[in-house]
Amino acid sequence: MAEDLINDTNAGIERLLEIMRRLRDPVTGCPWDIEQDFDSIAPYTIEEAYEVADAIERRDWPELEGELGDLLLQTVYHTAMGEEAGHFSFQSVVRAISDKMVARHPHVFGDETRDKSADQQTADWEKIKAAERAGKEQKGTLDGVATGLPALLRALKLQKRAARVGFDWPSTDEVMDKITEEAAELVEARDSLSQAEIEEEFGDLLFVMANLGRHLGLDPEAALRAANAKFIRRFRGVEARLADIGKTPAESDLAEMDALWNAVKAAERRS
Repeated sequence: MAEDLINDTNAGIERLLEIMRRLRDPVTGCPWDIEQDFDSIAPYTIEEAYEVADAIERRDWPELEGELGDLLLQTVYHTAMGEEAGHFSFQSVVRAISDKMVARHPHVFGDETRDKSADQQTADWEKIKAAERAGKEQKGTLDGVATGLPALLRALKLQKRAARVGFDWPSTDEVMDKITEEAAELVEARDSLSQAEIEEEFGDLLFVMANLGRHLGLDPEAALRAANAKFIRRFRGVEARLADIGKTPAESDLAEMDALWNAVKAAERRS
């Protein structure tokens, strides 16, 4: 019975699927869950993915366990709505990803050799993905790069796609030159152009900065997350030093806080 399944703590994924069916039941379910659709749930899905990444970055394994459950719930939620609309089901989604993984790893599940470098395996993976896109009638080089990705990550993916067909600078020197050019254009826009044009030039500069990260073998998203974490850590150090003298940031000024910031930086380098 459904009630037994819901109360069976060892039932695994089938228990979670039944819980979602109950939540979405139009007669006996939760009013909030019933009124949700793909569009309303999508922001939660993105948020949960970021919370998974945050738990990994902090190496908080108990927290990661919970966040992975929250992310799994998002998949269950979307597949429940897909099944209700006749689009797909949880089982068809599982079957599709399983088939994809087998097809994309012929060196593991097929008769191809495993004696390849990581670079060769990556190149083979991209060839298989390109063939899949062709089967979906995605003919353009940039087709299939999801529009819902964070802008920095999407910029990186677009640049990687273009680089595969030779549209790329040969070294970091050309990228650095482009950064200088874009920075100068931003200064000019700031001084003489409209807000929309300033935004456009700012976007161009960010796009080239992402490209520089790619050429340096860095993940721009990860680099910016690390910079955010460093800023938080150092600013908290400033707050702590202000608290030691009985002040808050609002009671301080830029000169004092900048001096404390430099002191925090120096202390980090000595430690």
